[in-house]
Amino acid sequence: MTELTLSKLEKLKTIIKETGGAVVAFSGGVDSTFLLKVAYDVLGSKVLAVTANSETYPKRELEAAKAYAKSLDIRHIVIETLELEIDGFADNPPDRCFYCKHELFSKLTDIAKSNGIDYVFDGSNYDDRNDHRPGMRAAKQLGVISPLKQAEMTKDDIRSISKELGLSTWNKPSFACLSSRFPYGTKITPEKLVVIGEAEDYIRDLGFYELRVRHHDNIARIEIGKADLVKIIPFADQIVAKLKSLGFLYVTLDLAGYKTGSMNDTLSDAEKSVESK
Repeated sequence: MTELTLSKLEKLKTIIKETGGAVVAFSGGVDSTFLLKVAYDVLGSKVLAVTANSETYPKRELEAAKAYAKSLDIRHIVIETLELEIDGFADNPPDRCFYCKHELFSKLTDIAKSNGIDYVFDGSNYDDRNDHRPGMRAAKQLGVISPLKQAEMTKDDIRSISKELGLSTWNKPSFACLSSRFPYGTKITPEKLVVIGEAEDYIRDLGFYELRVRHHDNIARIEIGKADLVKIIPFADQIVAKLKSLGFLYVTLDLAGYKTGSMNDTLSDAEKSVESK
């Protein structure tokens, strides 16, 4: 661990300690797992982890989150959220994530109050400043704080320290809810979410972990890490057969490889700037 990374970790611990207690929005991903671990180390029983289960959240992610919280004996609540019933969400506008996060953070704020806790943490990191993140607007409106961002911790910092702490998530691929697999303006339905979840689970079970299956109507566009582009070819026939059985007419492999937030490429810089504020 570098001296700079160590200083960021100490800053993070100080930020967390000063709150005296917190509800942590815990998805089980790299960032929220690390944040929960450090928060628990600093605050102990004054930490409450909350995971939102919904149609947009894969069941394997939920089970992993539950297992981790149980392994540390951290207080953990699983709540149900109904994103598709939020007015405007299913239409998939560029600020879709605002609606989702506003509902989630509202519920977490209520949970915090009912448990005598003053703060809600989310796992946004310092790199997220430069991405299209409409959810940040919801966090700001509801007073949710982002300790990782405040401590200027980047994704690389988080992975590095997670490895030092022995967290199995240190090299886990980045994850976003299944709604991110659809082009903006494309209607999101429960049926489509199930199809995407099954498609990704199938390819992941073949040994490919850094991937997305993007839903373009009757076309499935597979994004996979560039190092795996050649490795996936021998599985082409069975992947095509599986995805066609799920309803896709065409199955394509994106030669540009996996890219987080690739659907944001359709947005103008002005749209990204406005929606993230």
